[in-house]
Amino acid sequence: MKKVLIISSSFRTKGNSARLAEEFSKGAKEAGNEVEFISLHDKKIAFCRGCLACQETKRCAILDDADVLREKMLHADVLVFATPVYYYGLSGQLKTLLDRCNPLYCSDYRFREIYLLFAAAEDDKDVADRTLNNFDGWLVCYPEARLKGYVYCGGVNDVDDIENSPKLLEAFEMGKSV
Repeated sequence: MKKVLIISSSFRTKGNSARLAEEFSKGAKEAGNEVEFISLHDKKIAFCRGCLACQETKRCAILDDADVLREKMLHADVLVFATPVYYYGLSGQLKTLLDRCNPLYCSDYRFREIYLLFAAAEDDKDVADRTLNNFDGWLVCYPEARLKGYVYCGGVNDVDDIENSPKLLEAFEMGKSV
């Protein structure tokens, strides 16, 4: 059994990327894993100040929800990030959280597997490639962890657009494989 932490950065609680995360969660639970699902929609996360005090203390100097989430990430075996795509990249909420998780870089983090679930209004391979490249900047800081998979669902904009998408089943099956 693995400890799976799913972080959804959609401000729409039933948005398209959040639905991908829910399906991944169902699959991971069915496979016998311990799953925690967190939505950033109600979290208070300030911007990183770039002070780098975290490199010595292994904690951020700003005490808000990002510090709690960083601690959860530190002890998870598997990290799953779900995000809507804005301007060919991760949502600002997720990017801000990842910036604030800088203390993980110098810590003995447990996660080795990372998954990315993302949805965009455009259905274009270029959107997926650019978003993955955007995410890769964070991944290179954690050489012992690997992006094990991703699900990209393009062509969805309204909340109900994803309901008939085969990408929901793909997210569920990926969750089962954890």
